[in-house]
Amino acid sequence: QVHLVESGGGLVQPGGSLRLSCAASGSRFGIYTMGWYRQAPGKQRALVAIITSAGNTNYANSVKGRFTISRDNAKNTLYLQMNSLKPEDTAAYYCNFYRSLNGTTEDYWGQGTQVTVSS
Repeated sequence: QVHLVESGGGLVQPGGSLRLSCAASGSRFGIYTMGWYRQAPGKQRALVAIITSAGNTNYANSVKGRFTISRDNAKNTLYLQMNSLKPEDTAAYYCNFYRSLNGTTEDYWGQGTQVTVSS
């Protein structure tokens, strides 16, 4: 079992920056594919960025060039650096750890952290 706790959300003006963190319990941090998702009011949860256990990354088109996902396996922490924030980035942000191997799937979610971009 993995327990995830997000932090770093808040209110920021357009053009500003925030760094989200996702601290994980457990000793097998490095084996998971990790991602950040967001959900705005009235919308479905959507992928923002993902990083594999090998360190490969992928981003939603809407955040490419502005957001950077990274992981620190020594600190059991996943990050999302968000720059040049826009009002449309306003959402609850969730981290996710996922692994599927030999018929066994592990899928863990944090409780979410709110990001509000407004002047």
